[in-house]
Amino acid sequence: MSIAAVEQVDDGLWSAIGDPTRRRLLDLLLIAGDSTATTLSEQLPVTRQAVAKHLGVLDRVGLVRATPAGREKRYRVNEAQLARAVAQLSSVGSAWDARLQRIKRIAEAIQRTQQD
Repeated sequence: MSIAAVEQVDDGLWSAIGDPTRRRLLDLLLIAGDSTATTLSEQLPVTRQAVAKHLGVLDRVGLVRATPAGREKRYRVNEAQLARAVAQLSSVGSAWDARLQRIKRIAEAIQRTQQD
C-alpha cells in the first residue's frame, strides 16, 4: 500500500470511532437496528444528554443517521459508512503489516552481518 492510500484515511471518522462510548453506541445500534438516545442511555452509564452528544458526533461523520420520531430522533447505523471505516482499518492494517515485514527483514539482515 502506498503512503498516499494511508493518507486518505478519514481522521474525523476515526476520531469518532476512537471513543469507547461511541463504539458501544454503534454496537447497541447494530444489535437493535435503530433506537433513541433515551433508550440507548438506559443501557450505558452516561446521561441521555451525553448519549445525544455522542450520537451527534457519529451523525456528523456519517456513521449514524437520525430520523425524527415525535419529540425524539431514531438513530440507525449507516452501513455504507461503517463499511468504509472497516475498509480504511483494513488498509491501515495492511500498510503496517508491510512496514513490520520490512523492519523484520532489515533486522534479520543486520543480525546476519553481525554473525559473519
